[in-house]
Amino acid sequence: MDLPVGQPAYVLHSRAYRETSALVDFLTPQGRLRAVMRRARGKGGSQVRPFVPLEVELRGRGELKTVGRLDSVGTAAWLHGDALFSGLYLNELLIRLLPAEDPHPVVFEHYAATLQALGTGRPLEPLLRAFEWRLLDELGYGFALDQDVNGEPLAIDGLYRLQVDAGLERVYLLQPGLFTGAELAAMANADWEVPGALGAAKRLMRQALAVHLGGRPLVSRELFRKR
Repeated sequence: MDLPVGQPAYVLHSRAYRETSALVDFLTPQGRLRAVMRRARGKGGSQVRPFVPLEVELRGRGELKTVGRLDSVGTAAWLHGDALFSGLYLNELLIRLLPAEDPHPVVFEHYAATLQALGTGRPLEPLLRAFEWRLLDELGYGFALDQDVNGEPLAIDGLYRLQVDAGLERVYLLQPGLFTGAELAAMANADWEVPGALGAAKRLMRQALAVHLGGRPLVSRELFRKR
């Protein structure tokens, strides 16, 4: 894979590697890339922080590359409190779901915009739900919010369950984990003034993400619960 010189990037995660180096997962328009940054725990190591817009030059053609150059650019998103945990959640989602070296420039752009929005103190839940939905859609896991698995328009007073590999199925008996047509219509229009819409969107995204995350829980969710 040919890498452009000086491509934009964010650090998703880093960990110590050998004596003074770090193994860094970057998000770039070219996808999630892993590289060794030498002397990362000495001078210049402060750049290996999440939520800082970077310009990075990566060298090597294998899956594990080497950082040739790393510069901070633009304005970092300074996240605190719940916004910080939300940013860590986005990073963990990307590490777990985004295949290595699979270009997704739309995901990169949406991630950068979401970080800036988190940094300005905007309500967290709508931002997180929008990011989860965009990520699922970009990875090919999306589904229609305005029609059921048979192509029928959703009934506002109907009840629906998610079939992860197919979409929304209308049901006629109460059971756990259902969604109303009114809630789904609100999600489709991002109308978070509808009572219960945000809570339903969180449940829906949890269900949609669970199958792709496997059985291993997200560390960032556990940290958030313990606050």
